[in-house]
Amino acid sequence: MKKIVTVLFVLLSSVTFSQQKDKIQNKLSDIKNKMVTVYTSAEGTDLRLTKTADHAFTEQKQSLESQVSIFVYPEKTFQTFLGIGGAITDASAEVFAKLPKNKQEELLNAYYSKEKGIGYSLIRTNIHSCDFSSGSYTYVDEGDAALNTFSVQHDQQFRIPLIKAAMKTAGGKITLYASPW
Repeated sequence: MKKIVTVLFVLLSSVTFSQQKDKIQNKLSDIKNKMVTVYTSAEGTDLRLTKTADHAFTEQKQSLESQVSIFVYPEKTFQTFLGIGGAITDASAEVFAKLPKNKQEELLNAYYSKEKGIGYSLIRTNIHSCDFSSGSYTYVDEGDAALNTFSVQHDQQFRIPLIKAAMKTAGGKITLYASPW
């Protein structure tokens, strides 16, 4: 009985391997000749997120140790990528507010514009004051469980206008994370 079970297992394994191999080959043929655009930023040059090359994915049998290689396994996934962004704190918002209007626009475009910049799609901001605040404050007075004293008045001067400007530059939609820290 053990020999029959072993033979069945080997047959099932080879069918599964064959099916997986077919799936991988199909995905590889989908990837072949797809283009990748390379952007470069380099200190001491004029390259600032400058398009410098286009490359096509190619299948390679065995890479050498001296070659830079990227191995793509389309059937292997780990997690969803939401985007890239930065923090808008009191410090960054206050510095931004002191910039001339043309420099504000330049900064917003550089970070949040998909056409003119790197297209940030996330913003993280703080709830209450943090180590990047010019003073200490809270949204609610201590002991106010009913939230009668709730106010974001402090944020309306610098941080909320910067968040709104970043959202507008990003096309009106951006993921915003607010957390105490």
